[in-house]
Amino acid sequence: MIRFGADAARVELRGALGQSAFETDVVLAVREPRSVTLNGERLGSSERLRHELTTLVFTPDRLAVVKGAPATRRAYLDRALGRLFPARATLGTEYAGTVGQRNAGLRRVRAGRSTRAALAPWSQRVATLGGELVRARTEAVTLLAPGFSGIAGELGLADATLAYEGELPSLTELEARLDADVERGLTGVGPHLHDLRIEAGGRDLRVFGSQGEQRVAVLALVLAEAECLRERVGTSPLVLLDDVLSELDGTRREALADMISRGAQTVVTATAAAALPGEPAQVLAVAPGEVG
Repeated sequence: MIRFGADAARVELRGALGQSAFETDVVLAVREPRSVTLNGERLGSSERLRHELTTLVFTPDRLAVVKGAPATRRAYLDRALGRLFPARATLGTEYAGTVGQRNAGLRRVRAGRSTRAALAPWSQRVATLGGELVRARTEAVTLLAPGFSGIAGELGLADATLAYEGELPSLTELEARLDADVERGLTGVGPHLHDLRIEAGGRDLRVFGSQGEQRVAVLALVLAEAECLRERVGTSPLVLLDDVLSELDGTRREALADMISRGAQTVVTATAAAALPGEPAQVLAVAPGEVG
């Protein structure tokens, strides 16, 4: 429920994930920090809320996962692997910090303020953490790929595939290209340069996909991850699908309705109730200042 007052808006969520009930309040007040409580406990960060209340979101700007730069796909993949493998959730951040330290060391060597020997610990750390990150990303893609292909196919995107592009970094490789790295001041090998390839029928959807195909691909990614989380964790994440119907025809809307009914805990927004697929369990009409 969303409530509006003179100075604040309050979003209240009530429900259950698996066997656990939850009550969440998000308060947005004028000139005050956002306040979030979960089951009566005030949370200190949005990261804590994401950890406690798993939520997957589709919005039109998420099309950047398919048509944007490789960095966007890497960030998506690292968030996904963090949800699938919570113990490895910080791998991407730790690796990025290590690459940043090595890059700073490379620039110091280039400026004559340090030695190449001082880079050795950072090179070793980049190889070690980079290898762990590549293995985690590859495992995540292996889990997501079958569901992605099946769901995309049901939504009319045939022969859709996911593939991780990148090899395990090694200390030998880092040392072999040290001259080039010093000259550029950047680490030129590792998972910070890798990509997630999203294709359909052998076509790279980033370059050769229509906006409708890109939209279906992102939706399939969201629903495939929800399916993986249900299988691995035994709970259904909250799935929020905003303006997902605008480029889906009637057949694809019905296919989406069938998937939603199997997964549950899904909120779909549309500009008109008639656009909603199937028979929603509940319909809320949003007007200025109220929800009913």
